[in-house]
Amino acid sequence: MGLRGTYFAILTQAIAFAVWLTVNRNEMKLGGTNGLTDFKSVLGFSLGRPTTQRALYVLTAVLLVAALLLARRLVRSKTGLVLQAIRDNERRLEFLGYSAASFKIFVFAVAAALAGLSGLLYVPQVGVITPSQVGVLPSLEIVIWVAFGGRGTLWGAVLGAISINWLRSVLTAIYPTLWPIILGGLFVAVVLLFPTGLVGAATRLRGLVGRSGVAGVGVAPAAGVEERPV
Repeated sequence: MGLRGTYFAILTQAIAFAVWLTVNRNEMKLGGTNGLTDFKSVLGFSLGRPTTQRALYVLTAVLLVAALLLARRLVRSKTGLVLQAIRDNERRLEFLGYSAASFKIFVFAVAAALAGLSGLLYVPQVGVITPSQVGVLPSLEIVIWVAFGGRGTLWGAVLGAISINWLRSVLTAIYPTLWPIILGGLFVAVVLLFPTGLVGAATRLRGLVGRSGVAGVGVAPAAGVEERPV
C-alpha cells in the first residue's frame, strides 16, 4: 500500500482485470463465460417464493442503513480524520509519524467487506453471477455512481447508485447497444458541469432559491401610515 494516486488506481484496476480473467477460465469451475447459475435456495428458503424475495429486500435495506451509519461513524472518528489527511497530503501525514499504509489497508479491507456483503445479497435476488459483473468496467461504473451522486457525501453514493441503475434499466430497454456511450457521456457531463454531483447541485439550487426569496421580501409600510412622495 505504498502506492499513491494514479499508480494505486492502476493497481486496483489491474487486480480487477486479473479477477475477470480468472473467472472466465473454465478450469476454475466457475461456469466460464456463462457464470454461476441455478441458485434455488438460500439458508433453506426457496428463492422462488415471494416471501423470500421480500425478506431479502428488507434485509438489504436494513444492512444499507447499517453500512451508512458505520461509514458515518468512521468518517467522524479519529481514523476518518487520518483518512482525510491521507487524501489531502499523504506525505505530510507520514512526517507526523502516522503509517499511511496501515490506514489504507484498513479502509481497503472495510470496503472489500462491504462489497462482499453487497454481492452476498445481490446474487440470490438476481439468480445469476457472470464475468460481466466483475472486472474493470463494473468497478469504473461504481466510480461513476459516486461522481454522479456527489463525492464527499455518504448519501451521494446511494443516490448515484439508485439513479444510474434506474437509468440503465430504462435506457437499455430502448437503446440496448448505446448504454456504455450514454454512461460515458453522463460521466463527462457531470465532471465538467456538476463536479459536486446531484447532492452538490441540489444544495446550490436550494441556496439560490433561499437568496432569491430573501431578496424578494420587501419592508411593508406600517399600518395607518401613508406613503408620500418626496
